[in-house]
Amino acid sequence: MSINLNALTSHLTSHVTGPLISRLTELTAGPTPMAICPKAPPGATQPVNEITGYVVWGVIILFSLALIIGLGAIVAGRIFSMPHASKVGVISLVVVFVAAVAYLVLPGMLDGILGKGCFN
Repeated sequence: MSINLNALTSHLTSHVTGPLISRLTELTAGPTPMAICPKAPPGATQPVNEITGYVVWGVIILFSLALIIGLGAIVAGRIFSMPHASKVGVISLVVVFVAAVAYLVLPGMLDGILGKGCFN
């Protein structure tokens, strides 16, 4: 008695595992959820815009102060012969520049990743 392995494999695939896999897929799929889009409560837009404006102006002021302090450290380091102060001033200007670039780029990246904020 010889067993044809190709025929046995074909039979198992078409008659046993195929329907089993399709039935498992039907059971685990379930209903598809609706898109959930969060909305701000009524009347919240004006205070949120005001707070956001204050935060933006605060960040601009902090960037300006950091630039002034960095330039002051470079000038003071050169005047008083303190090379470490000059190095710290240069490093602080580089950090402020990198932070300003991130401040401009990251909101666009987050908007592209999150989209409109709807969840599926």
